[in-house]
Amino acid sequence: MISPRKFWSLALLTVLPLSALLFLPPSGQAQATQAVPPPTIDESAAATTGTETAVLAGGCFWGVQGVFSHVDGVTRAVSGYAGGEKSTARYTRVEDGDTGHAESVEITYDPHKVSYGKLLQIFFSVAHDPTEVNRQGPDSGTQYRSAIFAQTPEQQQIAAAYIAQLDKSGQFRAPIATRIEPGKPFFPAEAYHQDFLAQNPTYPYIAINDLPKVRNLSKMFPDLYRDKPVLVGVATN
Repeated sequence: MISPRKFWSLALLTVLPLSALLFLPPSGQAQATQAVPPPTIDESAAATTGTETAVLAGGCFWGVQGVFSHVDGVTRAVSGYAGGEKSTARYTRVEDGDTGHAESVEITYDPHKVSYGKLLQIFFSVAHDPTEVNRQGPDSGTQYRSAIFAQTPEQQQIAAAYIAQLDKSGQFRAPIATRIEPGKPFFPAEAYHQDFLAQNPTYPYIAINDLPKVRNLSKMFPDLYRDKPVLVGVATN
């Protein structure tokens, strides 16, 4: 079930012909892509075996999952919740904005193909606007905050150093608002949220807010972009 807030915003959009959506003002579209340099500090692939996981939050998880499902080296991207308790890790509660959860995506990846730092570069440049505080695009509330749920001390160190690097570069119009929140478990979202972008490419919310992110990924990271996304494809809970 889609939250009432998102339902009514989508209801307005669905009465417009798709051609009219092209002329909506910038505030109704996905944020502009911001090219950023790679992190100066990154993990060493030589020191890792098997796959690793990253958990990132950057607004509605439909778009974030959609972006990372197209990244070569990512073997699984699952929409879910992080930052709160297991008892409130469900969509109808998280949408109240008082659970501590953020809509998040758990990314399983092969560090020999794509590094944690490269995932963060995609996160900051394509997946969302890291300068927004408790909102992304048409969605507002703490559940839409920008956050990195570091899974290891090394990830926390890399993320902190990269945020400092990007802030110092002055490439963004405002300070980066991304929070680093280590030690917070991830809980998969309901099955109907998984692969939402891939399954609903003509859904107005997706067409306006999220498909541009995937197109930007293909343009900015052609060596990492794959046309066929990796899909969850099965119920997660």
